[in-house]
This record gives sequence, C-alpha cells and structure tokens, in this order.
Amino acid sequence: MAPTSTPQGEPDYLAGQFEAQRERLRGVAYRMLGSSSEAEDAVQEAWLRLGRQDAGSIDNLPGWLTTVVARVCLDQLRSRTSRREAPLDPLDDTHVPDPIVRRDDADPEQQAVLADSVGLALLVVLETLGPAERLAFVLHDMFAVPFDEIAPLVDRTPAATRQLASRARRRVRDGAPAPDTDASRQREVVTAFLAASRGGDFNGLLSLLDPRCVLRADTGPGMPGMSKVVRGAREVVSNALMFAKAAQSARPALVNGAPGLVNVVDGRMVGVMGFTVVSGKIVELNILADGQRLSELDTSFLED
Repeated sequence: MAPTSTPQGEPDYLAGQFEAQRERLRGVAYRMLGSSSEAEDAVQEAWLRLGRQDAGSIDNLPGWLTTVVARVCLDQLRSRTSRREAPLDPLDDTHVPDPIVRRDDADPEQQAVLADSVGLALLVVLETLGPAERLAFVLHDMFAVPFDEIAPLVDRTPAATRQLASRARRRVRDGAPAPDTDASRQREVVTAFLAASRGGDFNGLLSLLDPRCVLRADTGPGMPGMSKVVRGAREVVSNALMFAKAAQSARPALVNGAPGLVNVVDGRMVGVMGFTVVSGKIVELNILADGQRLSELDTSFLED
C-alpha cells in the first residue's frame, strides 16, 4: 500500500526515498517474520514513524528505516516467543511460512533479484532461531548491516552480536541445504514429480527424492490433525495418494523464486508446494494448504 500522507516540509523527497527502499524493507521484514501480511504491516509502521520524525535529524534514511523495521519485527518475534510454551523444533514443527508465489514464466532475471526470493526451507529454519539470533543473522548475513549497528537493537556488544549471528549461521547451514542454482534443472525435477504423482508412479516418485527427504504439510487449524512432518524418502512416498489427488489440480509456479506447484480449484488457490532440490534430488517439500492463509496471499497472477 502506497503512503497516504507525507512528512510535512519535505513530502516529495521523503515519499520518494521511502518508496525506493520499500522492497528492501519488505525483504528484511519477510525474512524476520516469515509472514507477508506482517511484513507489510512492519513496513507501513516504519512509514508512520517516519511521519512523526524530524526529517532533518536523520543522517542516513535507508539505515534509519532498516533499524525501525528491524525493531518492529524484533518486538513481534519476542511477543511470539513469550506466547510459546516451548521452542520450535524444525524436525517436528508443521508450520510452513507464507510463500511468495509468482507466474512460472516470469522473467528469471527479475525473479533473481526479488527481495522475497528466499527459500521456504531456509525460512523454516529461521523460525527456530531466537529473536535476537534471527535479527543478527538476517541483518548481517542477508543485508550486510555491520555488527556495530545491529548491537544496540539486541542490547549486546558488537562481539556478542557477532556470536549470535555465528550460532544462527551454523543452524542454518545444518538445517537448510543450499539448493541447486540451475532453475531449468530444478524445473525438470518438479515436472517429473508432477507427472509421477498424476500417474501414481511410486518408483518414479522414489527416484526423485533424496533418501533423507522431509515433507512438511501445514493444513492450518481448519483441518485439525492433518498437518504433518514426514521424514525419509519411502515414508514421504507413502503419501503418494495425497500427491495424486493434489496433482490433478496442480500447475507450475515460482514459489519463493524457485520452481514449484500451486493447486487451483475454480480459480482459487487451495495449496502451494515448495521444493528444495539439491544435486537433482528433492530434499525438502513444504506444502501450505491452510485455506485462511492462502486467501491472504497475492494471487493476482492467476488472473493473467
């Protein structure tokens, strides 16, 4: 949503500068929160706070906006943590972050630079980090913010902040394998998965999966007891009937910048499947089938 008002005195300049930073700010917030709607709310809050700030007191507007968005997101993460009885376990948690879905034939170069192009598997691991760890990792490793600028946000010294990011980096490295960079090869694997699912080809599906493949399905509160995490290629393929049913309404799409699938029924998106392909094998499959959350995603591409 475009700003509806501007700081008095320098409206055109500040509005223009804010819009120039909007995608970057959304990228920070999305990586911090894993929610498209919450990320947009955080960016809008930064705009509102800018409207209450003396513009002349801001030496570095992009840095100031990044700091504000980071603080808003940190407060949101801490609020989540305080409501949670136990820390998330990536091996057992069924939550799938909001995917970013686009047309499969979108310009690859444009997709490569999208601020939101961060894989669902990585977002799943980020969900397991503590708020301060997540902020340190996202700001430093993904947006090159120096530790001495991050430290005041988490009330630590730069050295301690560096340690936060280091711990987060190890967990990300262990939990989110780097996917193949060849989009055409990824697309071949996803296309083969769709064909095998439609044909009920058990062996064909098995040949596409890494032996340690993980399936995570998030159906939301509307389908209690249906969300699941399944580990191991044969165990994942045991869900072939579910795949076969979903495959009938599936179509190719870009899910967080990588080839994936969406299920569309009567013009309405009812499922999103995000794949992590490493060395030509599917190592992680994240499915969001929460009707309420899907209804809140940008599905304008379905109308093209």
